[in-house]
Amino acid sequence: MTSKPSNNGDDPQDPLSEMFAKLFGADGANMDPAEMAKAAGLPSDPNMLAQMFQQVQAMMSAGDEGPVNWKLAHESARRVAASDNDPSITTAQSREVDEALRLAEIWLDPVTDFEGTGLIGRAWSRAEWVEATLDTWKRLTEPVANSIAFALTSAMTEQVPEEMKEMLGGARSMLQNMGGALFGMQLGQAVGALAKDVVSSTDIGLPLAAGKMALLPTNVKAFGEGLDIPESEIRLFLAVREAAHARLFMHVPWLAGHLLGAIESYARGIHIDMSRIEEVAREIDPTNPESMQNAFSQGVFMPQRTQEQESALLKLETTLALVEGWVDELTAAATANLPSAAALREMARRRRATGGPSEHAFTALVGLELRPRRLRDAAALWATLKEERGVSGRDAIWHHPDLLPTPEDLDDPAGFSSRRELLEATDAQVDEALQKLLSGGFDAPDTGEDSGNDDESNGPDKDPKAPEA
Repeated sequence: MTSKPSNNGDDPQDPLSEMFAKLFGADGANMDPAEMAKAAGLPSDPNMLAQMFQQVQAMMSAGDEGPVNWKLAHESARRVAASDNDPSITTAQSREVDEALRLAEIWLDPVTDFEGTGLIGRAWSRAEWVEATLDTWKRLTEPVANSIAFALTSAMTEQVPEEMKEMLGGARSMLQNMGGALFGMQLGQAVGALAKDVVSSTDIGLPLAAGKMALLPTNVKAFGEGLDIPESEIRLFLAVREAAHARLFMHVPWLAGHLLGAIESYARGIHIDMSRIEEVAREIDPTNPESMQNAFSQGVFMPQRTQEQESALLKLETTLALVEGWVDELTAAATANLPSAAALREMARRRRATGGPSEHAFTALVGLELRPRRLRDAAALWATLKEERGVSGRDAIWHHPDLLPTPEDLDDPAGFSSRRELLEATDAQVDEALQKLLSGGFDAPDTGEDSGNDDESNGPDKDPKAPEA
């Protein structure tokens, strides 16, 4: 946490006072706020000035921990999420969501080997979704957030006029806080925008709120706008999807770490385009959040990916597709008697495959897409496995990450079992041979060397023509 300089006359002048003195003359540090605003060309309205100085003060203050101001990210996300009609949840909405999720659990029981979660169904406002998921967003974005915050700080430092750099020394920490604040505010806006789109806690295929099962009634209603389908059917269909996600993440404990770990591995390798960062820094008006959104909208990331990133991205895209394909198949089976199920399934598929404006904004900000590009291929694979192995055999694939289908399996779902049988047979042969070797079942090879005994019977044959000793 930064400490305030003492007002003691013996102490050296603080950097901001010195800066004002340079800008406005020797008495700049002691100027009346109205006079200072007039000299700087700022509005003279006291309320507007107070808001502007409050924003700047928040940006200059230290963040929670590290270079990114997560407090500002939180406040920005809450503000954006609540900016467009985010009413509090009513008792009736809570009851409707709870009933839909309870019925969804019952409908899922016959179509999966995974048991019910026992979780209480929740109805969330958009702001409550932000509160429940922000810690996970922080974990997912922290590597790239730190990189961008440091890059912004460097860019802003470089842009300071040469004559002011000397007195900037003591204010570098404030510039670093500003860099972290700029990214924190923009990240908060992206998360807040997502809060206006998502219909549940797992809508983007990740367990953002582990151990919780929830729907967002306001967004569920928006999801069904323009459709000639009763809202109760839409809510029930989306509840089945949410309950299926919840079962999968609860009964496959390694899956969340598998997904989040792939995202973190990818994010750690992201490279920042410094020329783009400099452009962003020039375009930003700290008092205008919209300018930050516009500045970041084109992204600041180098297009080249490392080999490690490509591997992490392939792992992430494949696993996301498998999760969404499994949920898609279970939902179709569980809602077979729902009149609108086919239309809602197609709508959900397209929505997940293409993403909305807020997802694209998030992608531009953190350089990572969270869309299951091969959802239909994965759904076809799970359908094939159910026909071949039944429900239990299909769901058993989730028992260990080594059993997961590969991109090659998504290319040829019908050939998965034959390839897996061949692989399993080869592994069994290797295990059998290793066990035999460890138990002494193999005879030692005959090397033709002397066994170590010195008597003549065991020695080499003598040459009959050789002379006696």
